[in-house]
Amino acid sequence: MPRPTPSSALENLRVLDLSRVRAGPTCARIFADFGADVLKIESPPGVDPNENMSGARHGYDMQNLHRNKRSLTLNLKKEAGKAVLRRLIADADLLIENFRPDVKDRLGLDFETLHALNPRLILVSVSGFGQTGPYRLRAGFDQIAQGMGGMMSVTGLQGQGPVRAGIAVADSAAGLYGAIGALVALQERAVSGKGQWVQTSLLEAQIAMMDFQAARFLVEGTVPPQAGNDHPYATPMGVYATRDGHINLGVGAEGHWRSFCGVLGRPELASDPRYGSVEKRYAARPELRILLEEIMSTQDSAYWLDACEKASVPAGPIYSVDAMFDDPQVQHLGIAQPVTHPVLGDIRVIGEPVGLSRTPASVVSPTPDAGEHNDEILAELGYDAAAIAQLRADGAI
Repeated sequence: MPRPTPSSALENLRVLDLSRVRAGPTCARIFADFGADVLKIESPPGVDPNENMSGARHGYDMQNLHRNKRSLTLNLKKEAGKAVLRRLIADADLLIENFRPDVKDRLGLDFETLHALNPRLILVSVSGFGQTGPYRLRAGFDQIAQGMGGMMSVTGLQGQGPVRAGIAVADSAAGLYGAIGALVALQERAVSGKGQWVQTSLLEAQIAMMDFQAARFLVEGTVPPQAGNDHPYATPMGVYATRDGHINLGVGAEGHWRSFCGVLGRPELASDPRYGSVEKRYAARPELRILLEEIMSTQDSAYWLDACEKASVPAGPIYSVDAMFDDPQVQHLGIAQPVTHPVLGDIRVIGEPVGLSRTPASVVSPTPDAGEHNDEILAELGYDAAAIAQLRADGAI
């Protein structure tokens, strides 16, 4: 396949990615996809006991998280390794890390030390619970944040107990919020000339993702319950059974309700006083569900989806992942991006879900092997072949 063109949107930026697992790498991946020179700085094989927390190097997760990056292995337990990092920091724009705060301080990666080395550097710190406070030193993981951030209390069928989301919501959201903060800091730096410390955490990101459910409590004092596959307050909006499976309905507004009654072949329901408003339909949700599913069980999902589409009633299929990628709209959007790996061959990864008209994101290279770019990056820093060989002999790279 022809080699894609790198994005030029952020080509003037150098990003040092010292993060691991998911949240930090997600943040760095955004910059890599938009053309920044992202250096994945990692420990030499065998130095870090947690180096495989994102899975095998050639596994799907690593390939999706670290494409478009260059890899430099540095042993930060060695002074020579720290010296290389300091040289990189001097000219870098961003440093992304997700160490525990005490580990960051011990490594000399605290903001004050970094700011002294490079006043323009922006430090992006992604932690489990924040850089300060009683939980600052706790290890943070996505599912723990989902529980503490309220998501597991509103997910699942009513009364079944807490349920985790099927995706890493807190990890991914923290990575996105970290990237947003970094972009804001870069824009501010264009005015002030100074870097600053961007901080986010899995816990904060998860609470922010609770959005209207959290606001419901803050504004009204109502603790949101589990609602299963139903919308928390609109009906019929959720999963409904058909003759051969299930579909999603999004019937919220009154116009949608009237149109949907026509789709069902029951236009009289639109004027039934029991269902004459969002509030009344919500109050009658159990009996209304029984009525609707009795009608919908007479036809297959494809029939109802087609009928809803013709009547401009929001509805959609419920896909497995393979069916999702087969959908013509998904294929048209091109969210599955091809890349060629020297071992895996032609594979696909998830592209950026935001488009730019002039400088779009691009997937140009696969996840590198650990240390694949050691000689190249060190030569750029001014190390000659003998110096690089010495670093390797000393176990610094």
